[in-house]
Amino acid sequence: MEYPKLEINLDKVKNNVEVIVDLCQKNHIQVAGVTKVFCGEPKIVNAYVDGGVDYLADSRIENLIKLKDFTIPKILLRLPMKSEAKLVVEYADISLNSEIETIRTLSEKAVEKGIIHKIILMVDLGDLREGYYKEEDIYNAVGEILNLKGVKLIGIGTNLTCYGGVIPDENNLGRLVEIGKNIKEKYNIDLEIISGGNSSSLYLIMNDNMVNGINNIRLGESLVLGRETAFGKKIENTYEDAFQLEVEIIEVKEKPSIPTGKIGMDAFGKEPSFVDKGTRKRIIAAIGKQDIEFDTLMPIDKDISILGGSSDHLLLDGTDSKIDYKVGDTVRFNLSYGGILSAMTSGYVKKEIV
Repeated sequence: MEYPKLEINLDKVKNNVEVIVDLCQKNHIQVAGVTKVFCGEPKIVNAYVDGGVDYLADSRIENLIKLKDFTIPKILLRLPMKSEAKLVVEYADISLNSEIETIRTLSEKAVEKGIIHKIILMVDLGDLREGYYKEEDIYNAVGEILNLKGVKLIGIGTNLTCYGGVIPDENNLGRLVEIGKNIKEKYNIDLEIISGGNSSSLYLIMNDNMVNGINNIRLGESLVLGRETAFGKKIENTYEDAFQLEVEIIEVKEKPSIPTGKIGMDAFGKEPSFVDKGTRKRIIAAIGKQDIEFDTLMPIDKDISILGGSSDHLLLDGTDSKIDYKVGDTVRFNLSYGGILSAMTSGYVKKEIV
């Protein structure tokens, strides 16, 4: 077996999807399964589809190209670059947008291809990432889109908690629903989708407080880790360990806990600090910051602590562990969402789907 290795349990992923899709369906909300965290790996996407997602969604067109043979609708989550418009209309059925200039380019490319590309306009409700901030600008954009060929406005959406940490609630999501109603009254059109955010909006559904009128939600972290992301609460009957990292030990030695000599900057330009705990059993594993951020790792062995490391080495303190670790043994970790994202993206981390 080759290490470091990311193990993905498809049964656990599918279970999570089934549980959460069922929860959303009971609240009349469709689920867009976000595939970016595992780079659009088709075998994992199959678990999403088998689990019942209504859409597949990704931020990168490269990943949607991998999914071209899946027949359910596909959404490009990140605002399209004008330079990729031709690929967007070919491989994404729907894209999230906030710039009319980009939508004009999508219109041109869709007309050239003889298709209709669907548009969801993004509304910034205060998190200060993408979207129209002023309501007047939203309505003006709608009017222009309705006059373009090759594109069709099918909905509006918002994104919360990703940049500003703003929690979805009855007030901001209520405003989104109200904007949808205003568009219908002003332009006499029905919007298919009112997309109320990401996994941070799930807590409203779990508490039976979701705003009436929200009918779509874009979920990634909750599907792979079984928790909502506004407050980090676990979702009942889901798994948090569908993705686990296993690394191989390359050195085990008793060493002091404080370096010897004058301390300068480390390999990443930071001046480290240390606490004197005496001589400790220090373990080095073959993975580094080039692959993953160490604060995204949670050792399965609770008696191990993470000391730090460098671009290629992970340093662990195994002094208090009940396991007598030796060179060639492995250590396993659960991961945060960011950890899964990094490990899946790294070409040096092997992927094993079970």
